[in-house]
Amino acid sequence: MNNRLLGFLLLGFQIATGADYDCIIRHGRIVDGTGAPAYFADVAIKSGRIARIGRLPGRAEREIDAQGLIVAPGFIDVHTHADEIAARPRAENFLRMGVTTLVVGNCGDSALDVGQFFAAVTNAGITPNVATLIGHNTVREKAMGGSFDRAPTAQEMARMKDYVARAMRDGAVGLSTGLIYLPGTFSKPEEIIELAKVIAPYDGIYASHMRHEGAEIRSALDEVFRVAREAGVRAEISHLKLSGENAWGRADAIIADLEAARARGLDITADQYAYTASSTTLRQLIPEDVFDGGQQRFLALLKNPDEKAALVKRMKRRITARGRRDYAYAVIASYGHDPSLNGLNLVEAAKKGRGNDSLDDQIETILEIQRQGGASGVFHSMNEADLQTFMRYPNTMVASDSGIREFGKGVPHPRGYGNNARVLARYVRELKVLRLEEAIRKMTSLPATTFRLKNRGLLKDGFWADLTLFDPQQVQDRATFRDPHHYATGIPFVLVNGVVVVAQGELTDARPGRGLKLHD
Repeated sequence: MNNRLLGFLLLGFQIATGADYDCIIRHGRIVDGTGAPAYFADVAIKSGRIARIGRLPGRAEREIDAQGLIVAPGFIDVHTHADEIAARPRAENFLRMGVTTLVVGNCGDSALDVGQFFAAVTNAGITPNVATLIGHNTVREKAMGGSFDRAPTAQEMARMKDYVARAMRDGAVGLSTGLIYLPGTFSKPEEIIELAKVIAPYDGIYASHMRHEGAEIRSALDEVFRVAREAGVRAEISHLKLSGENAWGRADAIIADLEAARARGLDITADQYAYTASSTTLRQLIPEDVFDGGQQRFLALLKNPDEKAALVKRMKRRITARGRRDYAYAVIASYGHDPSLNGLNLVEAAKKGRGNDSLDDQIETILEIQRQGGASGVFHSMNEADLQTFMRYPNTMVASDSGIREFGKGVPHPRGYGNNARVLARYVRELKVLRLEEAIRKMTSLPATTFRLKNRGLLKDGFWADLTLFDPQQVQDRATFRDPHHYATGIPFVLVNGVVVVAQGELTDARPGRGLKLHD
């Protein structure tokens, strides 16, 4: 079919339907993602992309009245643990807070076969878009066969490089590490550098959950900077924070370190969630070396009175060194063996389960939880002033560090339901830590540029029509630490690839999401 004939056919369709566009969003206030001041305009969508922005006289198959609403690019969450997206394709907790694109494969844990991951996503039909990193822990465990506390052999390193290279060819956006998790905690910087060199020709990003986020954070930053410098890659610091009272008050110094690294020519960025509590497994309270050999090694240690006593002594020393007297800061989020402990901190759990809340009983509770298969936890370990300082830093993105929530299950961190809405409500509207336009930039164009998500993150002609419409006076996070299972409100419309997936605050049945490959 020649172009002239195709043009006549399209014109005939337009006349027959009376529609110039698939959708027009009218009367909204545009925040385009660049950080520039908002302005009033209509947005027209055609074939999944933004066709025009301005005062539009044409007609559309569907029109949305955005009077009183902000029209922004869909939010891009660069640090999620939504790796099960093919099995749970709606990802409602993300969509209901305006997130249209997820980056998975964080903290060193990902699908090993990225090509297969994207095929599964396509076959499932997902609602948001998804990109993935390749996880260092995943490739290390596969290549080294369960032996952790040593350097890889030359043959094992070659296998690890092959896994990373294949993932990059299949569309991964970079390499992630989780250097407090097994088996990555046993790796040396030289190992990471060699693997990061593999992603360099693809312009992939190195995203790191660093070895330290407390008093020793500067040594961890130095390692990130070294990897970026010696491998020649861009680097992202996952969930930037200062954890533990003895680390508080140093946010300005950390930002100075980041800026000094950038001045030396390193492309360093960071992401952050808007809460002063973190979340991970309770196993992180136990020294990692006792798991060299896996859970079986840990269970054997518990049966040896001398080894167990030495472990308890180490745990006491470690919590004291962090400036704490007990584990009251750690809350059980999801414990399958005994859900009655969900929502209790470890002091409360020890009292409930053992009849005593002494430090010894708290440690026994931690060890018993791990003996029974482990649990996830919420850790109240940061301070608000540091959080706000990091948030003001122009190179910090907004990211939830959350997985896909099962509504009503456990007592998970509220960030999975409210992170983006919390930034807009608390830190823009109430505290004025950020301008609205700057907050949107941190959720949209900065993530898209950093993770090389092509034609996304801006309201611009020709870009994919991922859009979030919200009421700046009503947007609100509703999830709390005690009562987390509440969706964000004040976000009545969300579109993914031009298709409405949230309408009047409720999820539709549409699944227009795509797997996003690097530079695709």
